[in-house]
Amino acid sequence: MFLPQLEKKAGGGEKLAVLTCYDASFARLLTACGVDILLVGDSLGMTVQGHATTLPVTLEQMAYHTEAVARGATEAGGGAFIVADLPFGSYQQSPEQAFASAARLLAAGANMVKLEGGAVLARTVEFLVRRGVPVCAHLGLLPQSVNTTGYRAQARDAKAAEQLASDAVELEAVGARMLVLESIPLVLAEEVTQRLAIPTIGIGAGPHCNGQVLVLQDILGLTPRPPRFAKDFMAGAGSLEGGIRAFVQAVKTGAFPGPEHAF
Repeated sequence: MFLPQLEKKAGGGEKLAVLTCYDASFARLLTACGVDILLVGDSLGMTVQGHATTLPVTLEQMAYHTEAVARGATEAGGGAFIVADLPFGSYQQSPEQAFASAARLLAAGANMVKLEGGAVLARTVEFLVRRGVPVCAHLGLLPQSVNTTGYRAQARDAKAAEQLASDAVELEAVGARMLVLESIPLVLAEEVTQRLAIPTIGIGAGPHCNGQVLVLQDILGLTPRPPRFAKDFMAGAGSLEGGIRAFVQAVKTGAFPGPEHAF
């Protein structure tokens, strides 16, 4: 799937189902189950490598997993759109560094790269976009900034909410084509979604975003202490395929997320 097809889906009111994916086997299965976007997340540092945060993940590790996911998705018919995270330290130094890192992930099979941060990265986003790199921005809880913020909801006061909304508008203006909103009040996520023309993907941000993303291990019940916004879709599903299809269906119909999955 190419970006214009994905944007057409979102523009037509269809909710986008997004899951993290780190290998070829699950890429094949998720693609066959109708997942719209496979996010090769640096969350693999926690889910695959066993680290406490995403910070130890390297660019070469991200490229390795992106290659595996791209191969699996292609074998399944290539219906999914692949977004790969730029890991910590691979894009903050300069726009030129960000481009070199993004080029590595696109060569590995990604259709888009994702980076974390607000207006401070506007110049970097514009630099990438002007050179043909599709960019997904990420606001709210930023896992790469965990040493500063911890794992807690963000933008809960008026000033912080205003700053996030302003950052979102600026990132769209410089060319970001998608925006992840993580762990923010659902009212704020709704406001940002209404203000932007690009798709918003929520995680712990309520039901009003254009799509929803969860960590694959969370929906399969493999996380010992899952975040409050997650849901175990394996309960009663009977199979991995059943659990994944249940997630896709719940997102598409608006059944997920419910009020209990938002801040």
